Amino acid sequence: MNRNDFQNLARIRMKEAKCLLANSKFDGAYYICGYIIECGLKACIAKKTKKYDFPDKRIANESHKHDPYSLVRTAELGPELDKKIKKFPEFAINWAIVKDWNEKSRYEKHTKKEAEDFYSAVISKTDGVFEWIKQHW
Repeated sequence: MNRNDFQNLARIRMKEAKCLLANSKFDGAYYICGYIIECGLKACIAKKTKKYDFPDKRIANESHKHDPYSLVRTAELGPELDKKIKKFPEFAINWAIVKDWNEKSRYEKHTKKEAEDFYSAVISKTDGVFEWIKQHW
């Protein structure tokens, strides 16, 4: 997979999450929203990969995690994230909603409000986490 693949997957997951929400499939919508963030961050990591460079083992291993904050660190976006959180309170709220997602959420129940809040935190055009990620991918 390459950067473009991850960018496209993030966009596809966004459409899927919207469809799931519209059809009251809140558990699935919540779960898929996390993959919007994960794919976006993996596109950021891929952007840092130089053609013909041998991959750094630590970065390769860290890139296969399903933890948003870990992926932010692997993409070397931690300082940028901290600045954004300090400067924009609404973004900070959205990051707080998104940061604890993990792939185990597929086994959890989520209310309509949780799923809608998560989706909004991801896709908000003004303070959404996905909009911030796209600035770096």
